[in-house]
Amino acid sequence: MIERAEEGHIDLRRDTAGTDFGRRYHQLLIARTRRLERMGLAAPGGALRWSLSPETESVLRRMGERGDIIKTMHRAMTEAGLDRPPQYYRVHDRDSAPVIGRVVARGLADEMGDRRYLVLDGIDGRSHYVDIGEAEGRFSVGSVLHVANASTEPRKVDHTIAEIAAAHDGRYSADIHRFHDPTATDSFAQTHVRRLEAIRRATGSVEREQDGAWIIAPDHLDRVRAYERQLAQTRPVAIDTLSNLSIERQISADAPTWLDRQIIHEVTHELADHGFGRDVQSAMVRRQQWLIEQKLMERDGTDVVYRTDILDHLQRRELRHLGSRLSAEIGLPYAEAVRGERVEGTYRRSVETASGRYALVERSREFTLVPWKPMLERHIDHYISGIARGDTIDWTIGRGRGGPSL
Repeated sequence: MIERAEEGHIDLRRDTAGTDFGRRYHQLLIARTRRLERMGLAAPGGALRWSLSPETESVLRRMGERGDIIKTMHRAMTEAGLDRPPQYYRVHDRDSAPVIGRVVARGLADEMGDRRYLVLDGIDGRSHYVDIGEAEGRFSVGSVLHVANASTEPRKVDHTIAEIAAAHDGRYSADIHRFHDPTATDSFAQTHVRRLEAIRRATGSVEREQDGAWIIAPDHLDRVRAYERQLAQTRPVAIDTLSNLSIERQISADAPTWLDRQIIHEVTHELADHGFGRDVQSAMVRRQQWLIEQKLMERDGTDVVYRTDILDHLQRRELRHLGSRLSAEIGLPYAEAVRGERVEGTYRRSVETASGRYALVERSREFTLVPWKPMLERHIDHYISGIARGDTIDWTIGRGRGGPSL
């Protein structure tokens, strides 16, 4: 049909085919053009004459892609044995709200294999197709994720850099940062330096001088927005793994779980009374009963009372069990990391657990497990040191004082 248009106009007043087939084809063209008119993609210009919208081709292409997506979702839900009505299917786009759901399927979103997609069974009772671009991560089927559109606005670190540079003749460095804010630690200042280095490598929009200082332009925040928009083209969403365990495995997991955080109201999400939302509600009831059997919760009439340190207690239990298993594997005893104390040793590898990933740090006569950071993977078998503060550690690589900080 679009190919028959001349400069955006279609004229079907005459049938020049002359055959029965030609006349039937002509009627089909008329019927199709009237269909485009009802869709708002063609405007009548007289008897059997229309003007096509300039967006007709792109709109029809998107509709075709959406049809393929719906078929992909239907196939994934069917193969997973999940009965979800098509009216609850949603295609995630830039206007979509954040989604929490379990991974039903994953695959390649284009023929080149550069972009990938996830099909999520959401706690809102809907099924979601999410183009995750080139986002890294394993996202195993059954795991529970939080997916939100990537922000294209400058971060707090960017505002800090712009503020300090504005007060120091458009220059920024870790030394200038500490001079400007004496309370800033070297590791904190270095996070700002790494941010500038990432922007420089990707866009070249910031310049570093030979002495290590950075030249920060007055429109730095606008340049950061352009950088973030560029990133969003390849990684359109931010993905947070809430649990790498399915809700079925979380019910009896001897570890802190996403269900626990829902039960004790550390985090609260509105759950639909159908679909995955209903499944989560059922799993929470069964998890609560397991916690009662473990004497981590108890009933007080119609209420349920839980230990105030329930999550920390479950985490210590998980790490002790894991430490015992690893001890038999590597031949060293496990020592629990103490919050607030320095951890030093050689980083050997990461270990996946029910509650997340941990770094295995080996010392001369023992090993410990501490919260893992992705940047550690570049420093396997390197000496590291840091102070444990809750769920995070600021690492220093190497034995000397001049080693890079993470």
